[in-house]
This record gives sequence, C-alpha cells and structure tokens, in this order.
Amino acid sequence: MKSSAIILAGGFSKRFGRDKGLVKLKGRPLVMSILEEVAKVVDEKVIVVGSKAQKDVFSPLLEHVADVIVDKYSGHGPLIGALTGFETVQSEYSLLLPCDTPFLSSEIAALLLDCCLGRSAVIPRWPNGWIEPLQAAYHTKSAIVATKKALAKGKMDMLSMISHLHGIRYVSTVVLQKLDPELFTFFNINTLVDLRKAESMPNQTK
Repeated sequence: MKSSAIILAGGFSKRFGRDKGLVKLKGRPLVMSILEEVAKVVDEKVIVVGSKAQKDVFSPLLEHVADVIVDKYSGHGPLIGALTGFETVQSEYSLLLPCDTPFLSSEIAALLLDCCLGRSAVIPRWPNGWIEPLQAAYHTKSAIVATKKALAKGKMDMLSMISHLHGIRYVSTVVLQKLDPELFTFFNINTLVDLRKAESMPNQTK
C-alpha cells in the first residue's frame, strides 16, 4: 500500500518570531526530525507552506528530502493546508502531520496507516474524548471530499471536516502506549518553555 505524509508548516509562530518547523532542537530543525521518521513508513513526503516566501526558505533546506508546496487556496489554518496536501499527493492513503512534533513515532505512524486500509480515517483518541486529527491517517480522496464540504459551509476547522467522513476508526492512546509508553509522539513545541523541556527529555532528541 503506497502512502504519503503531508506535513503542515504554513503557520508563522509569533512566539518564536520565525517558522516553527525551522526552530532548532539540539541544532536540528523540527521538521527534519519528523521527515526522518515518516521516511521509514511512507513513499512520498510533502511539506505545505503558506506563501512563496516560506517556500523559498524551506526548499533549499529540504532539497531531495521532500517536496515543498504552497497553499492553493486563500485563507489560513490547517484545513487549507490539508486540502492542498491531499490534492497534491499521489497515494491512496495519507498521514496528516504538524511540523512541531519532533518525537513522532514511526511505529505509531505505520500502525495508523495499516489500520486505515478500507477506512476513511484512523484518528488517535484520548480517554477524555479529545482526538488528534493532525497526527492521523486518511483515505486521501475521502479527505478531499470531506474538506471541500466543510469549506463550502464556511468551516475552517478539522473537526468540521471529520464530521463529513464516514467509516472512521478511532484508536485509543492507551493502545498506542504499547508502542510509545510516554506518548512523546504527541508532544508539540508551541513555546520556548516547550523547547527547553524537549531539550531536557532524555533519549528523545535524535
């Protein structure tokens, strides 16, 4: 089963004053750690950015590593980037990922893709009901249709897109802990405090 990874990097972080995917952890851009992990399980890697200016910054760094593409549609937010990615990739199934989770588990990514066969999506879900739509696997064509339906109604959030999908499988994070006991795969870096915490996490930085 051929699969793709769509990494959303269109947001400009005011907290860091630069593109979050290029923020360095132990001297390496966050996005590079993610790309190295997903390369173990997918056939195609795409980075979605929000502007040509961003592409000009990302492309030299990621040459021969991933394709960098600019949002096709006006508007902001992950749903716009997701649609651009879904319409660009060639695979039947796609991982949708953020650019700020440097401890992404390739084992969990592989499991999500495997479980997505015959489904419209496989999405991790916490015991409290909270879901992780930006670290999930999707049937690419189904995701395109659902995203366009959400946008046609003026909805720009991932949950609205998911509401138009049928045949979703939710995977408990309790199950995923068998592969990643501390669930570091979901640890995202939003602030300098998060970055400092990541730097001090033993055996996590690559």
